[in-house]
Amino acid sequence: MITRRQFILGGAATLGLGVFVDMRVIEPRWLGVDHRTIHLPGVDLERPIRILHLADMHLSDTVSLSFIRRAFLKGLAYRPDLICLTGDFISTRIKNPEAYVATLRLLSDRAPCFACPGNHDGGDWVKSHGGYNDLTVFRALLHAADITLLVNQWETVSIKGQPIRLVALGDLWAMEARPKTAFKNVPPNSRTPCILLSHNPDSKDICADYPWDLMLCGHTHGGQLKLPLLGTPFAPVRDHRFVAGLHPWSNRLIYTTRGIGNIFGLRFNCRPEVSILDISA
Repeated sequence: MITRRQFILGGAATLGLGVFVDMRVIEPRWLGVDHRTIHLPGVDLERPIRILHLADMHLSDTVSLSFIRRAFLKGLAYRPDLICLTGDFISTRIKNPEAYVATLRLLSDRAPCFACPGNHDGGDWVKSHGGYNDLTVFRALLHAADITLLVNQWETVSIKGQPIRLVALGDLWAMEARPKTAFKNVPPNSRTPCILLSHNPDSKDICADYPWDLMLCGHTHGGQLKLPLLGTPFAPVRDHRFVAGLHPWSNRLIYTTRGIGNIFGLRFNCRPEVSILDISA
């Protein structure tokens, strides 16, 4: 006969095994879609502009290129007008750049595609974690994939006849985020809607005095491990209000995607996602 102690221990072991299987096998591959409508000033169109927002691909031994490709195709099925990529394309280094370029071209072949770097893509932070010293390899990767990389720069694009200004920062953890440079010569009172691309949502604080309407971010993985009662204690940000989703801040909006990949091959209560943002008046 099974004793009460054996029953409890067996139940706890079964529960623990189930949680581990979910964290390691099920959730990291259980790709979702977050579809939102976002209203911005200066947009004057009958039909919204559809943005595919992707981040944190983290190509590595734990996030395969085939999974990244599946995520891209899932997002492209929504027929985006514009694609914004907010960093961490890799975790440390690229083993097969040609194959990654071919996968990234799925995006640039379908719509105008713009990107900013993340802390894993190269620079002072990741070089101490086995990554590249700078963005040279990353720049070459995106150039080969026909993706426009903006680092402390801005560009105005026309989508369906609607001008949209894209401003992109360098990475905050790499100490390359320079809003003064990024917003240089941006008209302060322009009616053109301005979307800020920044890998880390904490960079909002250094951009508070600049003219933008919506910031698109990644970096957090939605917390990656979202724990009951505790929330997202492992999210690598100071301000946990913006770990995931759409939030107002200082008369503008911040959207943080949970991203595609992960670190260490784990997710809990926090599925990976592609983000579809319909921008309307």
